[in-house]
Amino acid sequence: MRLRRILLIKKIKAIKIIFAILCFLLVGELIVYKYILPSFSSPKISVTGLSSYTPEDFAEKLAPFSNANWFDFDVDQAAAVISNDAGIDSVVVEKHFPDKILIKVEERKPVAMIFLMDNGISSALEIDKNGVIFPQRAAEVNDNSYMPIISGLPVEYMAQGMRIPLKYRPLIDQIARIKSLPQQYFASVSEICVLPKDTGNYELALIPAQAKVKVLTDRSLNEEALKYMMIVLDVVNQLGSNVTEVDLRYGSVSYKTR
Repeated sequence: MRLRRILLIKKIKAIKIIFAILCFLLVGELIVYKYILPSFSSPKISVTGLSSYTPEDFAEKLAPFSNANWFDFDVDQAAAVISNDAGIDSVVVEKHFPDKILIKVEERKPVAMIFLMDNGISSALEIDKNGVIFPQRAAEVNDNSYMPIISGLPVEYMAQGMRIPLKYRPLIDQIARIKSLPQQYFASVSEICVLPKDTGNYELALIPAQAKVKVLTDRSLNEEALKYMMIVLDVVNQLGSNVTEVDLRYGSVSYKTR
């Protein structure tokens, strides 16, 4: 009787050991298939913060990394490749075990537009609040109804990430401040012409959207100046359609007729 009890106990222990081994193997297999193997395959890339770009655009940029597994994926090099795009303001690339690559981007937000000639073709480019010039995206074409066009800037060619000359950065800052206001002031201004002066400074000529009149002003472009311009144009329009130029410089108002 005692021998049977001993054999039964040994049998139960053996069953427990076998069960523990099977559980260990099962857990090990789950770890291998859920964590280890995915890390050695192509990682899943997720991009957030897109507005004018598409995931396909980033898939093309990251094509050189397509054969890299999660362990070999170089996040610093990937961030450098993405940052090389003039339309990207900032980017963060992070690894998340076992097989995810998360990319957070911030696109440049345009505040103005310029047109440059390239091989005889006029191309639309955009300028952000920091004065960085970057190509216009196709997705943004219909969103630029209140985007002022700047002409007269001494920019003759486009290079990745180039900025407008330092002297004109205050103008871009003024435009960015006006665009941040709830009122759409640039719905009334279609073009801002930069007029260089012999002294090295510059003045501005504003082209209203609804009037064939050029408005000369100094470099102080702000909400008060635009309100004053609109009031003056209302008065000028009452004078007739022969007015071609209004001068708001030097603290007085004058105008020219045909």
